[in-house]
Amino acid sequence: MEATSEPTPRSLTVVQANGGAPPATHPSPEQRVAELTEGLYALLADAVDQPQQWHRLLDASATMWRYSGGNVALLMMQLAQRGPMKPTLVAGYKEWERHGRYVLKGEHALYVIAPRTARITSADKPGEASEAREPDPGQPGDGEHRSRIVGWRGQAVFDVSQTEGEPLRVPVAGQPEVPLQIDSCTQLWESLTGVARNARYNIVVSDTQAGLADGYTDHGRRLISVGSWLDAEDRVATLAHELAHASLHVPGDAIGALYGSSSEHRGLAEIEAESVAYVVLRAHGIDRGERSAAYLAGWADAVLEAEADSILRCTRDRIPMSRVDIAKSVLGRVTSVAKAILETSNPSMLGGQLSIAVARPRKGVIPRGLWAYSPMAYSTSSQRRRSPGVEA
Repeated sequence: MEATSEPTPRSLTVVQANGGAPPATHPSPEQRVAELTEGLYALLADAVDQPQQWHRLLDASATMWRYSGGNVALLMMQLAQRGPMKPTLVAGYKEWERHGRYVLKGEHALYVIAPRTARITSADKPGEASEAREPDPGQPGDGEHRSRIVGWRGQAVFDVSQTEGEPLRVPVAGQPEVPLQIDSCTQLWESLTGVARNARYNIVVSDTQAGLADGYTDHGRRLISVGSWLDAEDRVATLAHELAHASLHVPGDAIGALYGSSSEHRGLAEIEAESVAYVVLRAHGIDRGERSAAYLAGWADAVLEAEADSILRCTRDRIPMSRVDIAKSVLGRVTSVAKAILETSNPSMLGGQLSIAVARPRKGVIPRGLWAYSPMAYSTSSQRRRSPGVEA
């Protein structure tokens, strides 16, 4: 599914290429968020105009699955302006230092949109606003240590390829995938059936599928059916696809209703479901490639159809959605559901978070084909040492 050549995404004004002159003044937090949002919308517009860009967003989301789709898109765009690198593992300047790695001299920060939170001790006693440590919103705590989102800010992070120092085991972009073995498919199947059970859906493997479909979801009966004739990999892929339907396309889906129900826009609903399945399986080392292409090829047409329908249905109480609004909604829905599934299925890929990279590996254990050392990313050349003047 990879294109032979990748078009350069539109510029993100807050990002500079290596060697560029630093800005005279730093933008305010509000300006930073506005510029990041503008860059995100430009990338999503490109994804509709150039459908192959959607495939790249899904590939990046499979690697960085612990992050929101919007922040993955921003990281992908900013790194693309610097060369053929793709984001794999990001953290703030001080967090890299805590783990023995340092930002290389001359590197400029990448930016993501992060929440500004306020700590509260009770429902009626909000505390002072505080900065969140992680790029993506965390879940509010319980008891006396709860927080709420009070605004947004641009947060500076650096990819592992911009650092040097202590070696880390991380996935290397472009490394050939190792096909899943039968035992691995069985484990993944068990994980996905666990996700279904948590959502109160029953799984059946049947040879009497309606219309000979590989799978279907019956919301009323809380049932997911998968074809018995499928091999292990196709069976897992079908279950992941149907889990997405079970999560996204329930009757009364409020978010999807912004651009029409799944029954009115079957094409877009199928693309959402297959995109979730693609991200989940790719994070587990399975590239569905041509098998997913039949679904994803209609991505742009489905978005444009939903936009036209939204305009036709425009009323005083219903504002039409643009194609970029719809693309943003789809990306957010897809990556949110994929993350929820992957948190249960627990792939070897790190999801892009340094804290996971440090905590996950066991001594002497490196899952073959999913972890490796990258000489380019871990150069210890004395001529590229960190500098106090690194742009943040």
